[in-house]
Amino acid sequence: MNFTGVIPILATPFNEDESFDAESMSRLVEFVARTGVNGITVLGVLGEANRLNDAEREAVIHTAVDAANGLPVIAGASASGTRTACDLACMAESLGASAVMITAHAEPTPSDERVFKHFSTIMRATGLPIVLQDHPASSGVHMSADLMLRMVRELPSIACIKEEAVPTAPKIRALKAGMSTRQVPILTGLGALYGYFDLEAGSDGFNTGFAFPEVLMAMVAAAARADWKRARELYARFLPLIVFEQQPGVAVRKEIFRQRAAIRLNCVRQPGAPLNPHTGEQLAQLLHALLPDADITAPLAID
Repeated sequence: MNFTGVIPILATPFNEDESFDAESMSRLVEFVARTGVNGITVLGVLGEANRLNDAEREAVIHTAVDAANGLPVIAGASASGTRTACDLACMAESLGASAVMITAHAEPTPSDERVFKHFSTIMRATGLPIVLQDHPASSGVHMSADLMLRMVRELPSIACIKEEAVPTAPKIRALKAGMSTRQVPILTGLGALYGYFDLEAGSDGFNTGFAFPEVLMAMVAAAARADWKRARELYARFLPLIVFEQQPGVAVRKEIFRQRAAIRLNCVRQPGAPLNPHTGEQLAQLLHALLPDADITAPLAID
């Protein structure tokens, strides 16, 4: 799998009773695939993975792989226990996933060696490539650049780094500079909040849930040809929406995908908060201001 470009994190759609909406999942995968992305990721933070049981995780991966029709699928397989993470990674492999995304998990006594062993054990359990997710906000683990570089050197299954440790740009530069023996791509997360700065620092693309992947693809294309003026203009234009999406929870992004006709409902599984009516009104105004004449139910041509 080529871990560059734009590989969006997909939401997990639910029915009114909070059961998994497989039909909407298929529709969402097909919609995002039509935008021309380089792959998709399911069961990330945006996918409410921590609120799904194992049978539901299996259903999500199975549905996504089937709907992707050959497009690479990364499956989140993070867990607080190493054995559980191994089991989830093996399940993803058996269902046809192309890679797994794993983050570290906090322990009462921080230990780089325990983090390293967590990943090395998972590597031995599955033949899939591993996306190393550096996201202290959800994991509670602050991995140093030196630790991550050691994993890149010594764990051949580490195929990509998803960088979400703020400030992201300096860490991306440190990681890029330190990859002397083996280079792996670095992708930007955090809803593309620092997207322009990360691309300027050497990011190879995006692995995040922003509901308009077409914008991110245009930014990556501009960066690839060193057109930083164009990349900056795109970032500045859509930054209000990027920031608006970064509100706690996933209801805003689900509502955008609903308005894009990619999913049926914006339902969030409890105890997650539903979309506030006033927030919904603000979102409608923002979308109209940014894309006044666009049919957002179809992939956009970003001018």
